[in-house]
Amino acid sequence: MQKMAELLERGEECGEGAWGAPGLADSCLADNRLNLDVYPDGCHRFLQLFRGRQGEMFQVEFLRLSSNDRLLDSTLDILPRLKQLKSLVLKGGHARDEFGSCQHGSLTNLPPDVGNLRCLTHLDLSFNNLSTLPGCILCLPSLRVLLVSHNRLVALPEDFGSLRKLTFFSAMKNQLKDLPQSIGELAALQDLDLSENALELLPEELGNLHNCTELDLSGNCLSSIPDSLGNLKSLRRLHLHSNLLVTVPASLASLPDLSRLDLQNNCLRTVPPEIQSLPFVHLRGNPLGKTEPSPQAGNCKASAAVGSVQLLPRAAQQGVDGFTVTSEGCKVVLACGIRFYFPPGAASDPLRICFRILAPDPQWVKLRHHDVLLSRVLELQPHGVEFQQEVEIWMPCASPQTLHQREVVVRTFSGQSWSDLRTRVEHKRKSKKYVAHCNVLHFSWFLVVSRLVQNECKVSKEGTLLFSSVDPNIKVTFPPGVTEETRSVKLQVLPVSAEEIEEITDNAGCRASPLLCLSQDSVVDFLRPVRIQLPFPPGVTGLNLDQSRLHLLHSDQEGQNWHDITNQVVLDFTHLYAVFEVTHFSWYWLWYTTKSYVGGIAKKVYERLRMYQVNFIALQRKKDPEQVLLQCVPKHKVEPVLKKLQDRYRGPEPSDMVEMFEGEQFFAAFERGISIDMDRPDCVDGRLSFIFYSHLKNMKEIYVTSPVDRKGQAVKGQVSFYRGAVPEGIPEDASRRRKGPDSLWLATLPIKLPQLKPHWSGNPGPLNGFSFPPLNLGNAETGYLTQANLLSIARRVGADWQTIGLNLGLTYQQIERIGYNNREDLDKQILEMLFSWAQQNLEDPRCVSKLITAMKESGRQDIADEVETIIELGRQKYRESIRRVGLEQESSTEDSAIAMT
Repeated sequence: MQKMAELLERGEECGEGAWGAPGLADSCLADNRLNLDVYPDGCHRFLQLFRGRQGEMFQVEFLRLSSNDRLLDSTLDILPRLKQLKSLVLKGGHARDEFGSCQHGSLTNLPPDVGNLRCLTHLDLSFNNLSTLPGCILCLPSLRVLLVSHNRLVALPEDFGSLRKLTFFSAMKNQLKDLPQSIGELAALQDLDLSENALELLPEELGNLHNCTELDLSGNCLSSIPDSLGNLKSLRRLHLHSNLLVTVPASLASLPDLSRLDLQNNCLRTVPPEIQSLPFVHLRGNPLGKTEPSPQAGNCKASAAVGSVQLLPRAAQQGVDGFTVTSEGCKVVLACGIRFYFPPGAASDPLRICFRILAPDPQWVKLRHHDVLLSRVLELQPHGVEFQQEVEIWMPCASPQTLHQREVVVRTFSGQSWSDLRTRVEHKRKSKKYVAHCNVLHFSWFLVVSRLVQNECKVSKEGTLLFSSVDPNIKVTFPPGVTEETRSVKLQVLPVSAEEIEEITDNAGCRASPLLCLSQDSVVDFLRPVRIQLPFPPGVTGLNLDQSRLHLLHSDQEGQNWHDITNQVVLDFTHLYAVFEVTHFSWYWLWYTTKSYVGGIAKKVYERLRMYQVNFIALQRKKDPEQVLLQCVPKHKVEPVLKKLQDRYRGPEPSDMVEMFEGEQFFAAFERGISIDMDRPDCVDGRLSFIFYSHLKNMKEIYVTSPVDRKGQAVKGQVSFYRGAVPEGIPEDASRRRKGPDSLWLATLPIKLPQLKPHWSGNPGPLNGFSFPPLNLGNAETGYLTQANLLSIARRVGADWQTIGLNLGLTYQQIERIGYNNREDLDKQILEMLFSWAQQNLEDPRCVSKLITAMKESGRQDIADEVETIIELGRQKYRESIRRVGLEQESSTEDSAIAMT
């Protein structure tokens, strides 16, 4: 199989010449496995192989293809001829859009003859566009594992129970509203995952699944569950979190093998005593003991009635990332503070809404000049779906108070360009937070921006008057006959104080009026001159005006070059204003100076007005010096930020002041004996990547290590900051100054790692009598957490171990016992907590995601990032291994391994 992969990578044709020596094809297909989903043109390679060595292809038993492939339809016609096929994977999600979202595959059905594959035991159709389950699937007599997650299924066929050999079925993240009664006929079923659908009722027949060991119904709209679930005597894990449950049957407490019962984030106000006393039940996020709230209280996720509230706690969001809206409308509140109101009739049918909070990337978040980003990016799916009525969105944002004479808008992306929505800003007095409120008819991407106040009007052939709400002395007069076709005109004003001009130019004699920015939606010049009125620069009037010192400058909409057009227009003067006429729009600026080259001065000032003065800080956690906090802070915020962090962190004084543009990239490099994990997703050539946004937290917490032996002495290293990519639209001179090795360096701050404690420095193994059992948490495709990984994590936990243990699901009694048994040794307390949890969750494929969630809930985002980095590295290694040798599991374990992914 490895030789086949090598041939495919070279793109060789699979005819006689491709196989070369006799017997080579036999050795390539010895394992009868063909994994082509890792290639962007896998279906093309499959068709080549089929044409070149058809006989060998008929022996293939394990086949993986990407359903994002454009030649998928041609490939599907051949599949029924592969009679020996045991495992077939036709997954989407291998391609991503420009925002990093997985693209669903093009698969909407299967050829009817696929039902003739009598040997097929494993079928994975995840991440596709199936709205109904292909009928041929019900004809597969040997099928034991079926995955159709991340599709658009609204129902399962009535005779779904005919798949009598099915042991694993996953339909998570679909739009299922109900289940057929025949589902109770799946006597062999052991694992059933129906999470993140729109289920409101469950059939009583579900209680006939006597061999079921794990049942996941989380993230639905269930208000109750049938008593018959108490008949599932083999059930070990039951997941019911993030529903609308108001009651649960007491019979669940009598299930003999049950070891986990998830009831978090429901509407449970009372729980049967038998259930509440179970040591493995999880009830966080329920209004236990509380009275019925008013619709405005929003204490729990309620039924989708008018005025009801769906509150999605953070834990639920990380797993579910979605909610369901019905025709009755509802209110939804996310834990991050984002709120929605869907009025009755906004959605004609139940609709699953998915959301993501994304970090802004300057490559596609195009900020205009003088824009300030006030929020992260909210993505709402499905994209482009038109609502019958406007949906209201409230997005929390950074305080715009320091941004004078500006306005806050929600900006949305249509797939082609960004546009601004009519926005209202609300100030929550109690929380002192700001919220941007807008109305939309469709979903896409949204972010909050502070921009220069924009005044606009429609100009018709009758003419009109437009003036600035920031400075009413700035007026634009459009005479009758100025245009034949109505056009839209926009006006923005950037006020510039005399103090700013003097500080930048170092010349008290230089003064400037507010900068006037005019634009229109037409490329045609006006038919008649447009009259513009600008106020004189501060301190200048018609009485003391020296016309030789007054200059009118204009520039394009990038501000790259400023030209003196004083002699090209007729300037009229009043006591307070200068008036001139133009036939096309640009940017205009009045300057009063004795300098001859005014354009160069204006260019320098304009560039500096777009820059922020910032300082870098590098602090180490007092309890764990290996945890380092890096942040880029505007200079006026440095003191309050340090005051807030001083109880938990210590470090050197902030760096000297440097200047940066909004959206500019910079890097942090650890040097002189200090290193970081090079496999981090935000690590580029060994350096951490940042994007500076003046009103967002440009902060990262990471763990550092040292290749130097720290048993005998501390390590005195440093972190240096360097410039990265320059944002689009930056003046050429500014870009030129950022080239070359010397100009890239910004600042350097010292980092000191103390002498390493002896008991943490050895290789993984017994620790003062504490032995670590070998383990692998997770699965092959998503990557494992090993014994060594847990030891590394344990070093960073510190005094937070009890909080982390509770969020992992350990009981208070277990935490107390661990603390008492190891009361003289914090290290042992941490290790016993982690490894006892790991041993209990060895068979749970979701255990790694639960560990990440627990760390985030415990305020340890740094450890959560480390675990995610380890897992991402595991995924990369897994994909590399697929490219080399294909799937390595024996056929006997193939189904169970894939079922966990």
